[in-house]
Amino acid sequence: MKLAEALQERADLNTKISELRSRLYNNAIFQEGEKPAEDPNELIAELDKASDRLCELIGRINYTNCRTVSDGLSLTELIAKKDTLKVRIGAYRDLISAASQTARRASKTEIKILPAVDVSSLQKKADELSRELRLTDNKMQELNWLTELL
Repeated sequence: MKLAEALQERADLNTKISELRSRLYNNAIFQEGEKPAEDPNELIAELDKASDRLCELIGRINYTNCRTVSDGLSLTELIAKKDTLKVRIGAYRDLISAASQTARRASKTEIKILPAVDVSSLQKKADELSRELRLTDNKMQELNWLTELL
């Protein structure tokens, strides 16, 4: 199984577990003389099975991510890089948005609002970081489809 397939299965299991939780909640009680729409014990068994598989997959994915190296960085390090790039890009974009707002003045006697940063250079930096994020994500996707799950 390729790492990408394991990641897809992990996502599917997370969705399934979420749905099972909702179904369990909906069938936790029922009116006397009636039956619940679904047997909670069967749902619990299904939840336990899905959770056990998820636990196994997460362990194997994490192990594979630590052991898979490209250009001197493990997949785990690439994930950390991607996550921090997203944080930095978000902060830059927020700053650019705030600094780009200009106040309209009706007369020259009103207070003039000026940006405290160079918006143009920040935009270029945000664009560079976005490019780096795309390249990092592309590298991760490539590795995910080339790497066998350990």
